[in-house]
Amino acid sequence: MEGTLGPLEGTQKKKKTLLITSERKETVIVLGLRCNAVQIVFFFMHQPPKQFPEMDYLTFLLAILHVHKALCEETFWDTTIKFAENMTLECVYPSVDITQVEWFKIHDVQKSIGLLHPIYGVVIHEPYDKKLHLLNSTTAPNTVILSFYNASETDVGTYSCSFLTYTHGTWKKTIRVVQSDSFETDAPLNYHIVSESGKNVTLNCQLQMDGLVHQVTWEKIQPYQIDLLTCCNLSQGRSYTSKYPRQILSNCSQGSRSSWLLIPNATASDSGLYRCRFSARSGENETFVAKLTITDGKADSQYLLFVAGGVVLLFVVAIVIIIVISCNRRRRRQKSTPFKESWDTKSKAANNYRSPFSITQPMEDTREDIYVNYPTFSRRPKPRV
Repeated sequence: MEGTLGPLEGTQKKKKTLLITSERKETVIVLGLRCNAVQIVFFFMHQPPKQFPEMDYLTFLLAILHVHKALCEETFWDTTIKFAENMTLECVYPSVDITQVEWFKIHDVQKSIGLLHPIYGVVIHEPYDKKLHLLNSTTAPNTVILSFYNASETDVGTYSCSFLTYTHGTWKKTIRVVQSDSFETDAPLNYHIVSESGKNVTLNCQLQMDGLVHQVTWEKIQPYQIDLLTCCNLSQGRSYTSKYPRQILSNCSQGSRSSWLLIPNATASDSGLYRCRFSARSGENETFVAKLTITDGKADSQYLLFVAGGVVLLFVVAIVIIIVISCNRRRRRQKSTPFKESWDTKSKAANNYRSPFSITQPMEDTREDIYVNYPTFSRRPKPRV
C-alpha cells in the first residue's frame, strides 16, 4: 500500500484534508471521517484475502484512526503578540524545577531556535543568533525570555517554548506573532467593573444567539498582547489548560449557554480588558468585552485625603473672601459718614441764610406774639357846655 498526504492547513483549530491514493488497480474502498466540520476521505485499494490477510485490514484501520485523531486535535495559541522589530516572547513556568528550556519556530515542522541550560549556558542556532537574545530573568528563575532586537517580517509565525523538568516532565507554551494594530482598538466595550484590591472578581457573559455553540473562550486583551485564559469545548464539556501565569477559574459544562470567569485575590495588575467569545461550528460567534479596574486601598486613602484637603482648602478660601468683602463694606461706610455730616452742615447754613425761619422747624401749631403801637385815649367825660 502506497499513498500520499495532501497539504495541511489550519488556524486556531486544525482543519486538515487527508488524501491517500494507491497505484494498485483493484477494488477501491472509501473511508470518510469528519474532523471539525471538514470531511476527511481515505481512498485505498482492496486486495484479495490471500494476498492481504484480514489482520492487516484491522491494523491499517487503526493506523487511519490514529492519523485522524492527530489531525483533528485542536491547537491553541496561549499568547498572541503584535509584531515589532523589538519584541519579547515570554514563558513563565509554574515551578522553579527546570532542567532545560528550548525554543522552537513552528512552520510545518518544529525548528529549534536555541536552548538554555542552567549549567552549560545558552546556545542560539543560525540565523537567529544575529537577531535575538535568549535570557533567563534575574528576578524570576522560572521565566525565560526570547528577545528580538532586529526582527523582520519573516519572523512572523508560531513559536513554542519547551520546559524540561525533572519531576513533571515536559511543559510547553505556544506563542503566535502577528502583524496587527493595537488589539484594544478592536474590542468594543460591553460593561465596566470596578473592584477593590484583594477581593474575588467574577466576570459573566450570557449567550444571546440561537443554535448550538461549539466552544467558549476567555482572553485578556492588552495593547500588544492577547493571553488565552480558558477554553471550554461545550460539545464535550472539556476545558483546555491555559499557560497563563495566574490562577484563573471558570466553568465548563456540556451544552452551557453562559460562562463566568473568577479572578481570586485580584490585584492592580489584573486590570484591563477581558473578552468572552462563543463560537459555533458554522463560523458564527458572539463576543462580550468587559473592562476591569482594580483600585488599590492605599491609593484610595490618598485619594480621600486629597479630596478632604481640597474641601478644607475651599472652605478656608471662602471664609477669607467673606472677611475681605465685609471689611471693604465697612470701610466704604466709614468713608461715606463724614461726608454726609459735612453735607448736612452746609445745607443748614445755606437755609439759615435764606430765611430767618428754619425749614426744619414745624410750621403747624406755632404761636407768635404780635405787638401793635396805638395811642392812649383818656376815658374821663367831657364837660358839658
